[in-house]
Amino acid sequence: MGKFIKAGRVVVILSGRYAGKKAIVAKVFDDGSKSRPFGHCLVAGVDRAPLKVTRKMSKKKISKRTRVKPFVKYVNYNHIMPTRYQVPTEIQPATMVTDQQMDTSDGRIEAKKFVKSLLQEKFLAPPADKTGKPSKDVLYLRKKLRF
Repeated sequence: MGKFIKAGRVVVILSGRYAGKKAIVAKVFDDGSKSRPFGHCLVAGVDRAPLKVTRKMSKKKISKRTRVKPFVKYVNYNHIMPTRYQVPTEIQPATMVTDQQMDTSDGRIEAKKFVKSLLQEKFLAPPADKTGKPSKDVLYLRKKLRF
């Protein structure tokens, strides 16, 4: 069977602190690594999704409700469920977070800041798909998972 968990795939985290949260695969390690000898991937996800915004809300309230809280972490393949969604290539998931950033706490904070700014920007103005409509993949990532 071919490998379908690649960089850019939207996945749902199934266990742990971020269970039920959606994430984007940034880098895959099919054969594992020295520190993690099992198949895993590096993900950047949405811990707290933006809330609904209406026209009559003030600019201050809109800016508060459109905030995103991100997370970055290594996840075992057994603890993620891939979805059919794949983010557009213009988001460049491989550059979201790197292994060097994950080594230090300052690097992780820096990665989270970059992911937060990128996601907020893409959620406000979703990239267009082939037909010119907003990308359903980014819109799916924006919604809270209902279960």
